Amino acid sequence: MESRSNRPQLNRGLCFSDSGMRQAASPTVIVIGGGMAGVAAARALHDASFQVVLLESRDRLGGRVHTNYSFGFPVDLGASWLHGVSKENPLAPLIGRLGLPLYRTSGDNSVLYDHDLESYSLFDMDGNRIPQELVTKVGETFELILKETEKVRQEHDEDMSISSAFSIVFERRPELRLEGLGHKVLQWYLCRMEGWFAADADTISLKCWDQEELLPGGHGLMVRGYLPVINTLAKGLDIRLGHRVTNIVRRYNGVKVTTEDGRTFVGDAVVVAVPLGVLKARTITFEPKLPDWKEAAINDLGVGIENKIVMHFNKVFWPNVEFLGVVAETSYGCSYFLNLHKATGHPVLVYMPAGQLAKDIEKMSDEAAASFAFMQLKKILPEASSPIQCLVSHWGTDVNSLGSYSYDMVGKPHDLYERLRIPVDNLFFAGEATSMSYPGSVHGAFSTGLMAAEGCRMRVLERYGELDLFQPVMGEEASFSVPLLISRM
Repeated sequence: MESRSNRPQLNRGLCFSDSGMRQAASPTVIVIGGGMAGVAAARALHDASFQVVLLESRDRLGGRVHTNYSFGFPVDLGASWLHGVSKENPLAPLIGRLGLPLYRTSGDNSVLYDHDLESYSLFDMDGNRIPQELVTKVGETFELILKETEKVRQEHDEDMSISSAFSIVFERRPELRLEGLGHKVLQWYLCRMEGWFAADADTISLKCWDQEELLPGGHGLMVRGYLPVINTLAKGLDIRLGHRVTNIVRRYNGVKVTTEDGRTFVGDAVVVAVPLGVLKARTITFEPKLPDWKEAAINDLGVGIENKIVMHFNKVFWPNVEFLGVVAETSYGCSYFLNLHKATGHPVLVYMPAGQLAKDIEKMSDEAAASFAFMQLKKILPEASSPIQCLVSHWGTDVNSLGSYSYDMVGKPHDLYERLRIPVDNLFFAGEATSMSYPGSVHGAFSTGLMAAEGCRMRVLERYGELDLFQPVMGEEASFSVPLLISRM
């Protein structure tokens, strides 16, 4: 991004006075939420010479990107993968310019495998390693079952859950129903699918589960964490941490935003880039209230939970594979451990529960959660030494997120993501849950931040009569085309 330091600064400070007085001719935008979408929007608007203030409820930037350094090296407690390691990914130019290394965990762009099959090491509850041939064979059966659910989808007008579709497939093709160890391995594959959506199979939509666009290049782990990307985008912005927004009033001539402690900010427009879970909790009141179609989108999109329990050991005592799995009778009983040693060289395992299991573990103290994760590990590696440090995420109960990421619930249309994104007057919406193509992803959040900024820029300049339609769309990363705002609810 070219440096803007040589540009004479617009008169800052005048635009966000508590008195509500504002300079007439300097366009001002308030961005709410300092995650990837909010920071991307603020950066783009700042670079387009707008006065921008970003309000963030936490005492840190990044939102559901949270790189923790307490072990003496970076560990991502939130987002950690780049899904689609290729130039088609809107984040690729930025990550490339920063020289941030990626560790590719899979060359396959699939929902089922964010790791290549040969990097699996699965065990039963007695600590016996499951033969690789069986793991591969059950993987093929799992794909066959999903192909069969495609037929179920075509035959039924009504939506149903992935687990209901599986039941129908097993009735029709009993030979796909596995017994014994095979059944347990199949449950483990289902557990991984649930991890992708951060939700249980009985709540995931059969109609929409595969509607997102998967970019080429496979899945890459951010070896040094995602925070350097956030910090680069945030450089030089006016950011107010510890500012929890409670009220947004929109009028034809501008917006007024109030925080929990009574501070007010006025501007021409607002970019709302808070997580879907926060919108669902109605902790922000909108005046006038949001239209019914927008409320319906907020209500009907699902929010899933996936957490991380990060265990730092003084030495490596596990096999040199990308992850370890424990198979069980139900997907709820299965376990998944990411081996960060392979990617980063540090002796770290990350236990990653999702869906109902994640909710149940969130009710425990951090100590109890860490010991639960360690007990799962001891089942397969009885010689395991105790961790020297642990970190536990709580994305579901953290009031600043209230969930990990969005997914399609049974019976709800996939275009809800787009409805959540469509602006309401001078309110613009951004975040992973507003990305119809890339929901639940960091690059989805990033691209919707750029889209919201561009929509906002057009709207405000149009109001000031300063819109130059021949000026290129801002930001060199903004390679998307601006969609026509056609609504028909």
